[in-house]
Amino acid sequence: MNQNKAVIAGAAAVLVIVLGVLAYFLMGANGGPEGRGATAFERELLVAGPLGDMTKGNPDAPVTVIEYASLTCNHCASFAINTLPHLIENYVETGQVYYILRDFPYDPIATAGFMLSHCAGEARYFGFVDTLFERQAQWAFTQTPLEDLKSIARQGGFSEERFDQCMQDQNIFNHVREVATRGRDTFGVRSTPTFFINGEKVEGALPWAEFEPLIKKALADRGATPASAAQE
Repeated sequence: MNQNKAVIAGAAAVLVIVLGVLAYFLMGANGGPEGRGATAFERELLVAGPLGDMTKGNPDAPVTVIEYASLTCNHCASFAINTLPHLIENYVETGQVYYILRDFPYDPIATAGFMLSHCAGEARYFGFVDTLFERQAQWAFTQTPLEDLKSIARQGGFSEERFDQCMQDQNIFNHVREVATRGRDTFGVRSTPTFFINGEKVEGALPWAEFEPLIKKALADRGATPASAAQE
């Protein structure tokens, strides 16, 4: 009797291991962005810069959207103000899209804006980026852009000394430069905003009516049903 129990227990243990292995491979094929049948190009896209990526959402979401943007690009500002909020509300916050923003500054003042946003810290990075896009005309295209950027920084809690230290932070500068250089040389980014939706390159600040269908297609390609459609 005890021998039979031992055999049953052993068989159960083997079954647990087998199920665990199956689950591992299934999640690897359908789980996060490094699995679910991602191409080598997609996996290469997911390699972050020296200081890591700035992201929103669940990294295991079926769709990953990577945006390369410049803070002095008015098309990027338009996307950030008019389209991105819809993406965040409808797909990022519902766990369907993992969003990554990458620095691709066109000029020194855009580089300074990204450096300031990074200096603000991970928790405040997107808040500074949003503010800089919303107030772009008040600093990016003025006669004294660095001074006007410093004024915005002060309103965000930066002292003049801290701002100056930030502008001289070589690690942050190297990160911004490396991310932009890799975007250009490895992924062919030539203009902003440029997006990669599960590896598919999309250029331009599309309105939400044109951008959302791309998200729905990417979800369908991964065998996922948009949450909004599931609720209808």
